[in-house]
Amino acid sequence: MKFTEKTENNILQLTFHGDLLGIGDTLELMDLINEKINAGVLKSIINMKDVRYMNSSGIGILITIYTKFKNRNGEAVIINAAEQITKLLNMTKLNTVIKIFGSEQDALTKLNW
Repeated sequence: MKFTEKTENNILQLTFHGDLLGIGDTLELMDLINEKINAGVLKSIINMKDVRYMNSSGIGILITIYTKFKNRNGEAVIINAAEQITKLLNMTKLNTVIKIFGSEQDALTKLNW
């Protein structure tokens, strides 16, 4: 798993690239999230547009990200998930916990961010 990040308007935007398997840059990702939350960034958009496959460890990463923000009264949402990823999120009922939007603009508009 690889990721890129940017913070704009106090929203952490994470974009995952490749397969979300819970290996690779996971420790770096968690360090980044902790750093941003400690700096007061309490909203995150997780862009899944470049994710082809995700296993249970990948689901765990999403849950961890969501939980870290929620524990600080923040929020994390998912955007641009491929059909296969969306089906997996629906099957695991993760879609009932983490909001999923079709685009960044949808997320920003519907969440009034």
